[in-house]
Amino acid sequence: MIFDKNIVLSVRELNLAAKRLLEDSLPLLWVGGEISNFVCAASGHWYFSLKDEQAQVRCVMFRHKSQYLDWQPKNGMQVEVLALATLYEARGEFQLTLEQMRPAGMGALYEAFERLKKKLEGEGLFDAARKRALPFFPSQIGIITSPQAAALRDVLTTLARRMPGIPVVLYTAPVQGEGAAQKIAQAIKLANERAECDVLIVCRGGGSIEDLWAFNEEVVARAIAVSSIPVVSGIGHETDFTIADFAADQRAATPTAAAQLVAPQRQELLQRLHHAAQRLMRARLRQTERVMQQLDFLQRRLVHPAQRLRQQAQYLDQLRQRLCRARPDFVQFGAWQIELMRRLQGTMQHILERHNTRLQSLRQHLLHLDPQQVLARGYSMVRDERGAIVSDGADLLIGAHLDITFARGWVRTEVKEKG
Repeated sequence: MIFDKNIVLSVRELNLAAKRLLEDSLPLLWVGGEISNFVCAASGHWYFSLKDEQAQVRCVMFRHKSQYLDWQPKNGMQVEVLALATLYEARGEFQLTLEQMRPAGMGALYEAFERLKKKLEGEGLFDAARKRALPFFPSQIGIITSPQAAALRDVLTTLARRMPGIPVVLYTAPVQGEGAAQKIAQAIKLANERAECDVLIVCRGGGSIEDLWAFNEEVVARAIAVSSIPVVSGIGHETDFTIADFAADQRAATPTAAAQLVAPQRQELLQRLHHAAQRLMRARLRQTERVMQQLDFLQRRLVHPAQRLRQQAQYLDQLRQRLCRARPDFVQFGAWQIELMRRLQGTMQHILERHNTRLQSLRQHLLHLDPQQVLARGYSMVRDERGAIVSDGADLLIGAHLDITFARGWVRTEVKEKG
């Protein structure tokens, strides 16, 4: 960028030019240092200084970038940041705008963590479908940790407070250092071989990523995945995540939280038992009341056999009296039936005579209409060759043959002449 020495720039123009020079000259780069003056604004953006023994630089990490971190930065932490060098022109301050951030020196460990997590996730080791529900009331709880771990005291104290009657079996294993991962996996295998517990807690207290690294080893994740006993992980603090957490059937934020997950609350169970007992007593009381009411009802219906016989005898006597009173009615009913029979016969005779008279009258009418009677009086019936009655001579042709029917017999003739 070329500037004319005779041109006077505004402060804003100068800062913008310096910002462009910085951003064009310096690409994204990793910078390491110690966090100081860390502030999390209400907007969710992070502001702090990154310093070493000789210098410091202002840093900003906006919320849309910081939300992907699974840990919380604190003052005094050594970190490495991937950032763009720029200038905040409003104040003329040189600053770094952060894209990523990781604890110092942990880059290789985080990369190994992500590689293993991606590999096991691709194999389905973390699938929700393979995770099992925890037993509601385990008969025995197994704990896999170091006998010297503070986490063990926290777990035992919580279990004793919540449900002191549940036995606990400790499967000892170192929780950090060389060979710790293999020992933890062997403890999980031993617990499954002995099959004396209903649930296992794998736990240790908080620490750096190096301290927790045994729980990021593949051998531990696979031992948890093939365990026939449900496994709860309680490793580190709430912000700490390990590969074992993803492989476990359930992850607890802390060892204490893991103990709370596997052991029911004694006081809560006693209260539920008390409420269930009260409901049972009320149900039994209601059942007793129903039975008592039913007995009262049946008692009212229950009659002494002698009293029942007397009632039956009285009923038979009543029937006998009614039968005696009804006997004259039978005689009257018979006479009434004879009278009805006589009336029915008379009515039927009258109807038959009336229909016979009408039948004779209709017979006389039919006789008058009988064609045979008409022919007997001297008339005849003429048909043409088709058998049709001839009523008009004009319809006949000379030479046509006709059939003439008389009262007795018939003749065939031929038309010789017509008029």
